[in-house]
Amino acid sequence: MKSKSLAQVTDFDLKLLRIFKTVSECGSFSAAESLLGITRSAISLHMSDLEKRLGMRLCQRGRAGFALTDEGRDILHHSDSMMAAIENFRQQVNQMHKHMRGEFNIGIINNLVTQPRMRITGALDSLRKNGPEIRLNLSMSTAADIERGLMDGRLHVGALPLTSPMSGLNYSQLYDEKSMLYCSNTHPLFNMDVEPDDEALIQYDAIVPSFRMTAETIGMHQMLNCTATATDREGIAFLILTGRFIGFLPDHYAAQWVEKKLMRAIAPERMHFSSKIAIVTRKGRRPNAILEHFLHALDL
Repeated sequence: MKSKSLAQVTDFDLKLLRIFKTVSECGSFSAAESLLGITRSAISLHMSDLEKRLGMRLCQRGRAGFALTDEGRDILHHSDSMMAAIENFRQQVNQMHKHMRGEFNIGIINNLVTQPRMRITGALDSLRKNGPEIRLNLSMSTAADIERGLMDGRLHVGALPLTSPMSGLNYSQLYDEKSMLYCSNTHPLFNMDVEPDDEALIQYDAIVPSFRMTAETIGMHQMLNCTATATDREGIAFLILTGRFIGFLPDHYAAQWVEKKLMRAIAPERMHFSSKIAIVTRKGRRPNAILEHFLHALDL
């Protein structure tokens, strides 16, 4: 495709870039149809218009499937930064008018919804009540992805475990989360009358998280025979429920299976640890009425 200079960015260009972002997130034109509310042929025409406008090929599409080109990945990254800058401008105007309107992007780690102290839920309720025109965008992600989103401006706030803080972010403790060691009702440990000691526990296969852990959490897992990994707490629960593994889960998350007698805690007096869940924002952020209201609702 012949290269060309881009003289200016129009409203139509912004529309095309938003369509491109949605298609990239969905992974195909067909998957993006319902989300965008337009047909595949219309999406294809819009993508061709954007490629002609930019003078570069953004994606490969055909029988082999959908894939971004190197240029497409770069354009997606740059457009995210531009959209964040536009949203920041809108937030500044809102701050001047003291009227909350616009988008609020929050990233949260999985499985916090069962936390009994519903502080995040209450803060989102307050935000919606006081700013009905706010568009809430909540994404579930890993701690590392949330921190990256905060640093590059894609996210306004995040909720994640406090393990190794980044220098460019502010962390405020929100929850103190207790995790215990669990097995399923089909595991040999489930019906044992005597709690197993360390030598007994190491005879059974266990799960270790592949996400970052504190020194205390690492020490607990070193006491086990970890033969499987999981990227998040839901993955750990899946493996525990096979009856083949033992693993640590937050007590509030495991409670749904404990109540149904599908899981039980093993040696709970000694096989447990606590984690701090923090609300995280970027240092040096500009005033943002929506974010400040959210933090105030959390008593932070």
